[in-house]
Amino acid sequence: MRIRRIFAAVAATAALAGLGLTGAATATAATAQGAPSYVSPSQCEQGGGTADLTDNTCKGGTYNGEKID
Repeated sequence: MRIRRIFAAVAATAALAGLGLTGAATATAATAQGAPSYVSPSQCEQGGGTADLTDNTCKGGTYNGEKID
């Protein structure tokens, strides 16, 4: 009986800890790919920015600083 209570407490703790870590792990995995991010000029403008084609970057908005493909 005591082992069951201990096991239930450990399982509940692990489940609660996992809930907090899953979002962070997913976000880290999504950004840790290392692949450069490119947006089109229209995506830059739709995100509220201006496509600066002299240095191929998006200025302002959602994609600020992203490279333009």
